[in-house]
Amino acid sequence: MMFSNKTFLITGIADEHSLAMYAAKEIIKNGGKVVCTGLGVSRFHENLSDKAKSFLNKNFEDFKSSVHNSLGDAMVEILDVSLDENIEAFAQELAARNIKLDGFLHAIAMDKTIRKKEVKPLINVTLDEFCDTMNVSAYSLIRVTHYLLKHDVLQSGASICSLSYIAAAKVTFHPYRNISIAKAALERITVELADELGRKHGIRVNAIRFSPYMGSKAGNATLKEEDVATSHKMSPLGNALPIDLAYEIAHLFRPESRITGEIRHVDGGYNITG
Repeated sequence: MMFSNKTFLITGIADEHSLAMYAAKEIIKNGGKVVCTGLGVSRFHENLSDKAKSFLNKNFEDFKSSVHNSLGDAMVEILDVSLDENIEAFAQELAARNIKLDGFLHAIAMDKTIRKKEVKPLINVTLDEFCDTMNVSAYSLIRVTHYLLKHDVLQSGASICSLSYIAAAKVTFHPYRNISIAKAALERITVELADELGRKHGIRVNAIRFSPYMGSKAGNATLKEEDVATSHKMSPLGNALPIDLAYEIAHLFRPESRITGEIRHVDGGYNITG
């Protein structure tokens, strides 16, 4: 099978409807193994309020339950990409368990300026809000890669794939302000890492822009049903399905490919419309 003796890190699973979950299932279907990470309370979280602890604990339990129900005995770990200490400890744990990664999916994003499907005007976004979104949604791709390489976990010839969106390139018909800039940065980081890591380690780095999708927690928090319906009408083939995305991720993860530095579209042609 395509991924026999291959292991991939899957970030960004919140529940069984997460796009990252579909990718994990496709990898396992093709003989691979996955390591899954989610938000939770780690030993590196300090001065958390009881409310924050409760939220993170519930988040991790929901994540862990979804992984075990859908993926069996896949390894689950806490990973907060805003904490370098947590990222490094995670990489060290993988190294200690002699787990080598053949690639990973970056499916992490956060934007506190979107609340109850209402988007804060960019002109009112604070520096902290801007930097928090950039850190989690874009810069984390660099830091996760850094520590996985530092501890010799990410193998030469591996493949990295991140999830982006068309709003990285153009204003969409539904507001998508602050996170748009982070997605644009994520795509630029993808291209730069493709050049840097390809030359040094033979590692491939690509990003995928997917259709508007409300099935995930993130999509449901930011989109309205009419937004998804509009994009479905605009797209020549209609909106892509999560399984379409999973197929493309698997395609980019396949061994010995020469595809790198690409910003792919899995959106039914949404990107070519007005």
